Amino acid sequence: MKNYKEKLAHITTFIFDFDGVLSDGKVLVTSSGDQLRVTDTKDGYAIQYALKQGFNVCILSGGYSESMILRYKGFPKMDIFLQCENKIIKFQEYMKEKNLQKENIVYVGDDIPDYEVMQMAGLKACPADAATEILETADYISHRNGGNGCVRDIIEQTLRAQNKWLKDGAFHW
Repeated sequence: MKNYKEKLAHITTFIFDFDGVLSDGKVLVTSSGDQLRVTDTKDGYAIQYALKQGFNVCILSGGYSESMILRYKGFPKMDIFLQCENKIIKFQEYMKEKNLQKENIVYVGDDIPDYEVMQMAGLKACPADAATEILETADYISHRNGGNGCVRDIIEQTLRAQNKWLKDGAFHW
């Protein structure tokens, strides 16, 4: 079996869970009923840069709130699928739509609903504070927690491995 660094060379697609990966997993419910999540701007920078470099970036989440959509609304070509009751079905549809092979995908999840879909990715990754079952199945465990730079860590490592970090467009949002 290849170690995770060898797998980075084949990655073309990042698929992220939202709660616990792009956010720290905490939800603040406002009096109007919206559910607010906190995300990391360094993760946002890495996502927009990966998109500029031609990578597919996808959010696949069982959660939903308008604030989740608003956070990434301005990221061109980013694919966002919320309220996914069965992540496997959406994952398979996405693979077919984008003509992807398993080895092209890194899936980053943090909890039990991510477990089965993670098995379908070429590289399984998670934040440091993921559930035990996810930590045990991951090929790579970021040293960063969810919502606190784990997405940046994974994207940056992938782009560095492919000699695409700090290239064209890196210095502008």
